[in-house]
Amino acid sequence: MRKRAASAVLGAVAVLAGLAVPGAHAEGTQGEVQIGAVAFDGGKDVVVGIYDKTVTVSASFTHPSGIQDADFVLWRGPDGADPYQTYDDRIISNQYYVHADCEATSATTSTCSQTFTFEPDWTLTNASAGTWKVSVQGVAADDGWTHTPDHATTRLQRESRLTVDAGPEPVAKGGTLTVTGKLSRANWDTLDYRGYATQPVRLQFRKAGTTSYTTVKTVYTSGTGTLSTTVTAAEDGYWRWSFAGTSTTPAAKATGDFVDVR
Repeated sequence: MRKRAASAVLGAVAVLAGLAVPGAHAEGTQGEVQIGAVAFDGGKDVVVGIYDKTVTVSASFTHPSGIQDADFVLWRGPDGADPYQTYDDRIISNQYYVHADCEATSATTSTCSQTFTFEPDWTLTNASAGTWKVSVQGVAADDGWTHTPDHATTRLQRESRLTVDAGPEPVAKGGTLTVTGKLSRANWDTLDYRGYATQPVRLQFRKAGTTSYTTVKTVYTSGTGTLSTTVTAAEDGYWRWSFAGTSTTPAAKATGDFVDVR
């Protein structure tokens, strides 16, 4: 109920905040503005923990008359369906109802940006994680415009955490070393971190005095996200777990745990 208390109001916003249609720029022509590559958060995936996070999206826009405005919207849904049918299937920028921040780099080209605030305690649920399409609209100084519903994609991911503990410390050379840890990720439904079950995680070792890790074995997390395995202690060095990530969860590496082998 916490996230749906204002569902009636949000539903109305979803309708009123639809992208501009041709009639909105009757003096211009669709397809006149050239839109460049879109970058979220400097080109990275959008990773959100259990607190609000604001990121910037930007793109370059070009038109002979110059650029006056731009808009970005995130949406998801099957191809051919109305991407704006529900509030949960669209995320609009913080500046959607006002002008974007457009900085002219020449007489014809501007870089326009807006910010998005992702709110786990309000608009996000665990089901929100994954790939979203980016709808982009650019408006020229003479009101020419271009609207591309699926100009790019970005991934919205639940922040991951990975821990490691190797022992006993110190350990006799040739003895058995137990390496444990836990892979967890942000739970946007409960606003805490929960274990990520049945995920492959690599156990890696870095010899003391060196700079690179090598993979020793792959272990799957338990139903609660925990990890545990044993290895033979051979030399001093650092042990860590390394997770490659999934479409909904970013990669993570634990800070190496040093073990003295005697």
